[in-house]
Amino acid sequence: MRYRKVGASDLTVSEVAFGCGGNAGLMVRADRSEQLRVVARALDLGLNYFDNSPDYGDGAAEQNLGIALKEIGARPLINSKVEIRRANLADIKGHVIRSVEESLARLQVDALDMLQIHNGPSLEPPDLRGAGYRQLWLEDFLRPGGACEGVEHLRKAGKIRYAGFICRGDDARAVDTLLDTGLFSLINAPYTLLNPSAGMAKPAALRVKDFGDVIRAAQSHGASAAIYSPLAGGFLTDDFLHGAARHPLARAADPLQAQRAIHQVKALAFLTEGGNSLAIAAYRFILSHPGVACVLGGFSSLEQLQELASAPDLGPLSSSEMTRLEMLWSAGFADP
Repeated sequence: MRYRKVGASDLTVSEVAFGCGGNAGLMVRADRSEQLRVVARALDLGLNYFDNSPDYGDGAAEQNLGIALKEIGARPLINSKVEIRRANLADIKGHVIRSVEESLARLQVDALDMLQIHNGPSLEPPDLRGAGYRQLWLEDFLRPGGACEGVEHLRKAGKIRYAGFICRGDDARAVDTLLDTGLFSLINAPYTLLNPSAGMAKPAALRVKDFGDVIRAAQSHGASAAIYSPLAGGFLTDDFLHGAARHPLARAADPLQAQRAIHQVKALAFLTEGGNSLAIAAYRFILSHPGVACVLGGFSSLEQLQELASAPDLGPLSSSEMTRLEMLWSAGFADP
């Protein structure tokens, strides 16, 4: 395994990190013995950063990771998050503090190495409904009693070491404003073979959400990026390319999204011609960006973990592969 420094912090993380989210399902839906087996093997392979959230299985992923690490006797770097919903707007700072205390109890640790706000910043007040938390008004980050105050309180209390937040797309100006505070060391963003706009100017023909080159913005502020959903929700895999079923633990794909994605994924099949999988190619592409600290792998099985942990050793995609990718992006994945 290879390692990278997170911005100007003193954290050094494995290039392939362990994502505990519900899409892969392992840390939410697998039995405890399988969770223990895969977490132990991840540590053996050198993965030292575990990305979690109270929203993953309504606390189950945090609790299951805490149990596994205690049984193994390991203490890797741990990230968790805070979701701010409509019901929390009257006391955002208090909610951030309480949420972290609850996460620490589930994880059975005294402090988080990284805490992230799971909402993406928005220049306008979002229409938060029900349990929704995808965005949070920038004012609610920055105002007295807001999210940033909660983060700063936790840092001074020794409950967290560093902080970050999530990018949701079409929010580059708000992202830059948050980075300007100097409070955040890590952003989470998707940067994929289907949508590379978090790490470059969006090709005009690509009909995708624009992430506004936020990885370079993070670099310019002494921060780094962790890449979530590196396989675009499971579409950048040989199984999807060849019409095979998903792993039983994995979340089912949206049929309409799958129908839209299949043409694009088939256009990327050339990346498997050297004998490696499409998933490996997706990781190699991501890790070629110097602003990326790690790829947050979502593993449903031990086999997936062992395959994807080998990606850093293979280096970046070739110049000819990158040229073909750029041509596809410039054409919006249109047929030649």
